[in-house]
Amino acid sequence: MTSFRPEDVQQILQRAMAEKQQENFSEQQLQEMAAELGISFVTLQTAQQEWQREKEIIKRRQASKSYRLEQIKAHLISYLVINVFLIVLNLVTSPNYFWAIYPLLGWGLGLGLHISSVYLQKR
Repeated sequence: MTSFRPEDVQQILQRAMAEKQQENFSEQQLQEMAAELGISFVTLQTAQQEWQREKEIIKRRQASKSYRLEQIKAHLISYLVINVFLIVLNLVTSPNYFWAIYPLLGWGLGLGLHISSVYLQKR
């Protein structure tokens, strides 16, 4: 008789469930499957609540990431538009002295810090 480790059982069941992926399961079917596996109703309910919490956390993280990326996009667009204008203005008014480099570098540093704060932020 073959015995399986819990990890093996989980992987086998996940593969079997993936093949049956076309259909959705009802709450009753979930409870019946759990009962067949010897999982108590209380344990199933606890696992389901944890799953819901984790799902909600992932959803909030995705929304937060999307918001932060929109903020970076707005910052980047304004950086490009203003600095292109400053470079053109610099070349028209005083082509011998490239003063536009100072706001370009200063703002670029701020933009770089903004981007790094978003990507280095704990998720």
